Amino acid sequence: MPAPATDRRRAAVLGSPIAHSLSPVLHRAAYAELGLADWTYDCFDIDEAALPGFFEELGPEWAGLSLTMPLKRAVIPLLDGISDTAASVDAVNTVVVTEDGRRTGDNTDIPGMVAALREHGIEQVETAAVLGAGATASSALAALARICTGEVAVYVRSAARAAEMRGWAERLDVDVRIADWADAEEALHAPLVVATTPAGATDALGAAVPETPATLFDVLYDPWPTALAARWSAYGGAVVSGLDLLLHQAVLQVEQMTGRAPAPLAAMRKAGEHALADR
Repeated sequence: MPAPATDRRRAAVLGSPIAHSLSPVLHRAAYAELGLADWTYDCFDIDEAALPGFFEELGPEWAGLSLTMPLKRAVIPLLDGISDTAASVDAVNTVVVTEDGRRTGDNTDIPGMVAALREHGIEQVETAAVLGAGATASSALAALARICTGEVAVYVRSAARAAEMRGWAERLDVDVRIADWADAEEALHAPLVVATTPAGATDALGAAVPETPATLFDVLYDPWPTALAARWSAYGGAVVSGLDLLLHQAVLQVEQMTGRAPAPLAAMRKAGEHALADR
């Protein structure tokens, strides 16, 4: 368990680049709502080379860390252990520092995706489609392993990416069909479409959104809405945003780091929405 929440405690998000991160806004809003006046949450631009040195300086006041790219795999050798969820995708986005100084890694992106979908009424789907094959796509596959009962079609741009996704599918025991990005318009007819690509990558697909789309989970949140999400909403489809994902994974981080549950989702959402509106 984390150290007692009454002590002065520190937490932070690490990554590079990191200035755009909404994590400080969300975690600080949670601390305020929970009455943790002595808790702080900072932001550090740390790359892979600087990460070991940062860990060497961590003192007993630290409660935990949030990690973003490019640190989610680089951090693993620095930890005392990782959860099964993190091990399933070789990626850690959460480090909890316990009272005895142990540093344990977890991945809240995967259950965060599941929780974000559940909030929008998606408990289970028969099939799904994933756009992209980067780091986020492996977490998407892991989340779909929990809720998709049938085939997941993954649309990729290269043979190397295709091989990577086949490997993840076998590891996660997901029935995957690899498809070429040139045929990505087909994905839009799936009951659940998960877009894991960088900003702009799916813009051209907006014109191909069907007249009665089902559910789109677009992991981006800035800029928002994406062209695909805007067209999807205009046609009456359900849209789960990257902010939904960020919120739900942050809720789990707050609960793990502070030992307080449930974390104040509504207050965190309000703070995140205000921060994005001000950008």
